[in-house]
Amino acid sequence: MRTGYNTYDKKYTMENSKLLLGTLMLWAGISFAQNTSFSLEEAKNYALENNLSVANAEADVRIANYQKIETIAMGLPQVSAQGGFSNFLNLPVQVLDASFFGGQPGELISFRAGTDYSSSLNFNVNQLVFNGSYIVGLQLSKHFTKMQTTAAAVTKEDVIYNVIQAYELAAVSKANLVFMDSLVIITQNLIDKQQNYLDLGLMLQEDMDQLNYSLFNAKQSQTQAKLQYQNALEFLKFSMGYPMEQPIEITVTAQQLMSTPGKTGGDVKTNLTYQVMKDQVQFSEYTLKNDRAAYMPSLNAYFQHGYNAYRNEFNFFDGNQDWFTQTSWGLQLNIPILSSGQRYYKAQQSKVNLLKAQNSLEQMEQTLTMQSLQAKNNLESARSRYKLQQENVKLAQSIYENEIAKEQIGKGNSIIVTQKYNQLVVAEAQMVSSALELLQAQLELNKIYNNLLPNGQQ
Repeated sequence: MRTGYNTYDKKYTMENSKLLLGTLMLWAGISFAQNTSFSLEEAKNYALENNLSVANAEADVRIANYQKIETIAMGLPQVSAQGGFSNFLNLPVQVLDASFFGGQPGELISFRAGTDYSSSLNFNVNQLVFNGSYIVGLQLSKHFTKMQTTAAAVTKEDVIYNVIQAYELAAVSKANLVFMDSLVIITQNLIDKQQNYLDLGLMLQEDMDQLNYSLFNAKQSQTQAKLQYQNALEFLKFSMGYPMEQPIEITVTAQQLMSTPGKTGGDVKTNLTYQVMKDQVQFSEYTLKNDRAAYMPSLNAYFQHGYNAYRNEFNFFDGNQDWFTQTSWGLQLNIPILSSGQRYYKAQQSKVNLLKAQNSLEQMEQTLTMQSLQAKNNLESARSRYKLQQENVKLAQSIYENEIAKEQIGKGNSIIVTQKYNQLVVAEAQMVSSALELLQAQLELNKIYNNLLPNGQQ
């Protein structure tokens, strides 16, 4: 009895283990599937965290911050230490007039002076007291960090722009694939039903061949639609920085994307390209200030404390031997007086560059204003065309289905069915094109008004 109980218990445990393992695998599969499905917002957030261009842009911001700290450090005390050791294999020879020692004037006496060994240790402290270029440099380093932050926002905007474009293309391609799948099913069902008429001799083989030709075209269109959808997903993965070997799915439909209204009003000065050029104007202003600061004097302070030792034997570590100290401090004033016009003409160049930057900024504002008006017009026109194409597809589909119904009851013509099928395919292609135009128009308008990046990423 005990043996039987153990066998049953063992089987029961194995079954439970299999059930648990299967449950875990199912749960893992569900989790993995959830991780591969993205809404548009999830795709954008994923791109901001994983796209390598964004990572490099954020690295540039960190470098700019480090450079700002480096610039600040240039105005803080600089401490250094210097040590030296000399071994004179031949002591230097000194020559003096003999009269210096009571000899005959005009005669020269030579002798060797000094010790065989010498050593020194000096500590130096340098402090910048005033420098006009340093003050401007502090302001410029802070502004440069802001410029890099704006440049990083531009990179993020470009990444998000590509993600949205790829996602929209995938959504439209997916909708087109669903439509093509339905056409294949409808055409296949028609052929299956007409086969009975052909077998009974109530239908010509020529008419059946025409229907098969329509089915062939439908499957060809279906294959092309699958390819377009897969390529759109690959583009989306690339834009997001998503592993190319991993599967991905989208959860937002093309209809949902098109129902999201674009921003139709705003201030073009919020545009990131405008902000970059505005930063460039400020950069030119600081450059001019720096050129003018070159006319100002600079003042530096220093403090020095040193130890020197002279020996005829190498006994520098003998505590009974003397080390001679020397301490000094001072100020160094540098006053620019004449540069033969070099500083003047350098400043004049900076003034002209500042004027050019201001003109470019004003021109960019005018360009963005024109582009915003064009984008609004394009958006309204795209909406109208898309609505018309929707109605056109519905009408073409109704006509096609009516011809199929006639063909099924023997009152239709397979050639007319094919013509109506081709008409429906053309209408669908036009609607796909108009849908992409509508989404692109919305995207361009949102980009002009800096409406692509999530709050806090700008």
